[in-house]
Amino acid sequence: MERNIPVFGSRLRNNIVTVPEVISQCSGIRVFGQSIKSFLFSTDVAIIRNTNANAIIAVYPFTPQPVISNALILAADKPIFCGVGGGLTTGLRSLELAIHAEFQGALGVVLNKPTPNSLITMLKEKIDIPVTVTVVSDKEDFKGRLAAGVEIFNVSGAGKTAEIIKRIRDLDANVAIIATGGKTEETIVQAIDAGANAISYTPPSTGELFKEIMDRYRTEE
Repeated sequence: MERNIPVFGSRLRNNIVTVPEVISQCSGIRVFGQSIKSFLFSTDVAIIRNTNANAIIAVYPFTPQPVISNALILAADKPIFCGVGGGLTTGLRSLELAIHAEFQGALGVVLNKPTPNSLITMLKEKIDIPVTVTVVSDKEDFKGRLAAGVEIFNVSGAGKTAEIIKRIRDLDANVAIIATGGKTEETIVQAIDAGANAISYTPPSTGELFKEIMDRYRTEE
């Protein structure tokens, strides 16, 4: 018997960024008792505060700074995974950023592709939240990453995302996998079928969202 789900909203909060419903098909990742199926990939505070995604993955193309992670964690009303470098920003600096993020309330940290396995091991010895490593191709050292202690792979392989997920699953059936879902429900389903436990969704920019609103205003009389 299908159960009725009570829904509550408001006139002022009905215009939020919603993730595709199909994401609910994945298993989810349980972190400290919280089940996460959808991640919003964003550092936009306004969007972070107005989405139905289960969690936020906050990675940006600049050197990680504590003041940024502080602002995002303070603004978010849901779990947040913070980027702590791994490329140009690495070694002790990444470790200090990860410790700071944990102390501020981050639920996990994210390292980017160039991260050496030694840094993963170092973080695992010092922090008590999940270490996530981003994967962009099927040529990654998956075995080395797993041996170093990676708990979550964040797969962002564009058109090869599903193939990369399958490669990881062949090596470890239990490791957690977050995957980019792409722009269509079809690509999201492909990632889930390949073995993704959770999906990251890239929202429209505030500029794109404003354009829709302004276009609507212009047509109103």
